[in-house]
This record gives sequence, structure tokens and C-alpha cells, in this order.
Amino acid sequence: MMKFSTIAGLGAAMILAGCATVPAEPPLAQRIANATPAVTVTARGETTPVGTPNADAADDPAIWRNAANPAQSLIVGTDKKAGLYVYGLDGKTRDFLDAGRVNNVDLRDGVSINGSNGILVVASDRNDVLNAKLALFRLDPATAKISALGKVDAGKGEAYGICMYNAPEATYAFIVLKDGTVNQVALDASGATPTGKIVRTMKLGTQSEGCAVDDRTGILYVAEEDVGLWRFDARATGATTPTKIAAADGKNIVMDAEGVAIAPMGEKDGYVLVSSQGDNAYVVYRISDDSYVGRFRVVDGAIGGSEETDGIELMLGDFGPAYPGGLFIAQDGHNAAAAQNFKLVAWEDIVKALGLPQ
Repeated sequence: MMKFSTIAGLGAAMILAGCATVPAEPPLAQRIANATPAVTVTARGETTPVGTPNADAADDPAIWRNAANPAQSLIVGTDKKAGLYVYGLDGKTRDFLDAGRVNNVDLRDGVSINGSNGILVVASDRNDVLNAKLALFRLDPATAKISALGKVDAGKGEAYGICMYNAPEATYAFIVLKDGTVNQVALDASGATPTGKIVRTMKLGTQSEGCAVDDRTGILYVAEEDVGLWRFDARATGATTPTKIAAADGKNIVMDAEGVAIAPMGEKDGYVLVSSQGDNAYVVYRISDDSYVGRFRVVDGAIGGSEETDGIELMLGDFGPAYPGGLFIAQDGHNAAAAQNFKLVAWEDIVKALGLPQ
């Protein structure tokens, strides 16, 4: 969720607080100056802007990789005021589905859908702010069309973040409610109507949103916006106590901590990335020991940079000539004079900028 520090907004907050003094958020230049230095990369591509102009609308992406023809891979992105977009790697819109207020999105391939395996897309549905739901969709890779399957209940509260987990026994969705509650929902889309069952509930103390699951290790990562990055045991039988990986201390993570993504390497190692929205940066931690690795920003080049990022996504592997080693996607909260969109960055550019082993 973007936070805009404006004089009007500050004045309104002071009135609501009975004219009490409200501390102003430090200006961006000061936040950047106080933060740990970050290397820079530039985007190689971008999507068409979402259809909702003059608003905080684009939010979260998900990636489907076409193993047979990597350049024909697809991106699903949310306009959280309107619905779901499907883009090609060229950034052009391939499809749009009016789904209302869907906030975050994730997908998994090879899931049983209506009797056959397919690509299951799940979004956090905020159309009813009191009763969270998961909206389920099927993505057709041949036509790049997305179709609605139905909705399942996901608990009381406002739906916010979403991430999926392919476990041996089931496909799960973790829905992060705005108050920091995390519900683990077992999904079944094999029949005519999808069903879901909450099997476990976890809790962080304050507003949370971004999350990602490492299917290899069964670890769930969740960003608590003003606190930092946490990990949970993602197994349905696992403990519900979180472990803090990093604090939103104004240095490595400048609050808000927002989107979360994973770069898996080998059986148990790799990197977890989190959006440091407060200073327009992205932070990298090593999975094996939670250690800090580095920070980077996506700056203006032939294509504009990204600022005030909400959702991020990362997938390693061949995505064709432009993204041969993997694809990183960041929501761009300030897309020049246009509506918000998503910026596409080659993972190999990030690896080189940070000096990571290749």
C-alpha cells in the first residue's frame, strides 16, 4: 500500500487527531540518504499501463513460464480497482477480466482444474472488506485468456496479500488479511465448483501484505509493513510462531516492507527479496541463513524506473533473449504521466550489479 506524504493529507490527519501534532514522514531524499547504499539497474521492458488512471491501481504480478517456448511466457497483474490483466513478455495486454477489487495474485501450474491439469491463478478478493475471499481463475496458455472459476471463503477481515504453496498433499493459498492475520486455505479446484478450507491461522501484530512460499523448503515469507520481514513454517502441521528475518529499521528496509519474492537455487539455498517501498529499493537476503546480501533500485534508462513499489515477483530460468537467466517484475507506483504499470528487469542484471555468484 502506497503512503503519500502531502500537505493536504497531513492537515487532514491533524484535524482528525484533534489538532494534535502529527510527525511528518521524512522526505524521500532524506530516507534515501539514511538508508544503506543501493546499486542500480534498469528495466528491459514494461507492461501497458493499467486501465485505472490517476489512482494507486496496479499492485501485484505473477509469472507463468512457458518451458517449451520461454519467450511466450505470460504475466498476470492486478488492477486492484478493476480486475486482472494478462501480458506477454513484450508488455502488451493479451487479456483483461473484470474481477473487481482483486489486490494480490499468485499462480501455480500443474494443478487439477475441472478434471485436467492447468494453471491455477488465485487472487485476494477485497470486494467485501468484512469477509475475505479467494477468487480462483484458470489461465489458458495457448490463448492467454483468463477465466473465472469461482470464489471461496477465506476468513473474516479485509483480504490483502496472497501467495500459493504446492505441498505434496494439497495446493494451499495463504491469504494475508490487512490486520496481519494469515489464513492457510486448502484449495480444491478439481470439481465443477472450487472449494476451500481454512486449515490453520497465524498472526502478525500489524498491517501486513506481501508474501511468498518456497515450495522446496516449505517456508512462508511475509512482510509486516512497518515492522519487517518474517518467515513461518508453511506446512499445515507446522508451528505457527514466526521468526523475524529483518527489521524495517530505515537502513536495509525503509518502511513500508511490501512485496516479497524468492530466487531458489539448489535444494535449499537462494535469495528472498522484499520491496523497501519507503526509499524505492529492493532488499536481498540469503535463504540459508537469513543474512543480508544487498540492495538495488530500478532507475530510469531507456525505460523508466520503478518507485513506491507494492508487489514484486521473480522467477529464474530462461525467458528468451531479453531475460535469459530469469525475470524480476516490480509494480511501478509512478509511471511518468501514465497510469501505473509493471517494470520488467533481467535477473542477470541484478546479479551483476550486486556481484552475486553466477
